[in-house]
Amino acid sequence: MPYINIKVTEEGVTAAQKAQLIKGVTDLLAEVLGKNPATTVVVIDEVHTDNWGIGGETVTVRRQRGQ
Repeated sequence: MPYINIKVTEEGVTAAQKAQLIKGVTDLLAEVLGKNPATTVVVIDEVHTDNWGIGGETVTVRRQRGQ
């Protein structure tokens, strides 16, 4: 049973986009690895930009600077 965890920043990902990600990843595992879509689990975690760091600083700070 494959388990896929997608993490994105919490910035307005729509339900339709999440559904497309879930379907796309499930289809990809079936196509590439021959995994059964019925047993493929996909979890999407939305992380606030204050809780996501790159290069020693939060994404919030980097975006405020325009990076």
